[in-house]
Amino acid sequence: MKPLYDIIRKPLITEKANLLKEEAQVVAFEVARNANKIEIKQAVEKAFDVKVKSVNTIQLRGKVKRVGYNFGQRSNWKKAYVTLEEGHNIDFYGV
Repeated sequence: MKPLYDIIRKPLITEKANLLKEEAQVVAFEVARNANKIEIKQAVEKAFDVKVKSVNTIQLRGKVKRVGYNFGQRSNWKKAYVTLEEGHNIDFYGV
């Protein structure tokens, strides 16, 4: 198995992600593009000491950006929506 933080890159803290967390116990992460659902589930359970119910993933394409005459493209990336079991919670703010 790969190291945990090679699989989980960072949590996504957006307005949509916060609504999903409050309403449906779903947490969003940016993950490695080659990570599968089983590896993501094991990494989240081990890193945050929670039980994971399911994992849904989506591949996102990088935007084409322009600065002056130069064109470039951001990297493609993968997002994972992790549904937690009842009674489990991940607190990113530590409040």
